[in-house]
Amino acid sequence: MADDSQAVLETGHWVAAATTRELKRRRKLRVELEGRAITLFAAGENVYAFDDLCVHQRNRSLSKGTMLHGRVICPGHQWQFDLETGYEPDQDVCQPTYQVRVVDDTIHVDLSPRTGDTQQRNIS
Repeated sequence: MADDSQAVLETGHWVAAATTRELKRRRKLRVELEGRAITLFAAGENVYAFDDLCVHQRNRSLSKGTMLHGRVICPGHQWQFDLETGYEPDQDVCQPTYQVRVVDDTIHVDLSPRTGDTQQRNIS
């Protein structure tokens, strides 16, 4: 029988981003993955991955924003992106998000284009 940890990572373009320990400390963490700035967010027991730069102002880092009531709030003009979808309802736009998998306390991010699957995964 194949190792379940490996089977989880067989499809997509998965890249190890950080450990759960690194993320749990501050609940958000900016990482560089293959030239892309991505911010990981921990909410409850789930991990989410967003493009770090806000779609509104490409010079605003979401890693410098806050999380409140299931939303990531950009430090620029306070656009509020849903953690589950990246959607900003007041502006009718989506912040790019990535699928996340946690395997053996390592957070992996799928850098391939999204297919509509949820980007959250359990952190513990």
